[in-house]
Amino acid sequence: MMVPMQLSRIFIREMADMQIIELTEVDGERSFPIVIGLPEAFAIERRLKGMEIPRPQTHDLLAGVIESLGGALRRIEIHDMREGTFFAALVIDQGGREVRVDSRPSDAIALGVAQGVPILVAEAVLEQAVADAASGAGGVPDIGPEQEPDDEDDDA
Repeated sequence: MMVPMQLSRIFIREMADMQIIELTEVDGERSFPIVIGLPEAFAIERRLKGMEIPRPQTHDLLAGVIESLGGALRRIEIHDMREGTFFAALVIDQGGREVRVDSRPSDAIALGVAQGVPILVAEAVLEQAVADAASGAGGVPDIGPEQEPDDEDDDA
């Protein structure tokens, strides 16, 4: 079973090694963080804010290629987690044919966030990610409200 999730928070710290996005269950309370790279964090932030840039970045290029080839991104599926690493797929409709493309979750979210594409997480992955986050096994620092970025340092 796939569980609908939404991007609930993004933490960008230019001077830190870890950028973090948090996914939260659409009709529930479960959530978990994913550590991502700084370029992906900036791409997600830019696309969320609808910021135009003079030349296309990688995620803009991929969106253009999908569209030029007659496809439309329909959903993002985070389908597996191994040794703390998440695995995702872009699910693209190309003329009625479903095409799945392997992707890192951060790239998939950066691509789909501007279009409001659904994010689905496999139940087993969600259960493991939530358990890891609760136990600290995922290697992600606590991102509770007390550590939420303030306006001066936050680019998100």
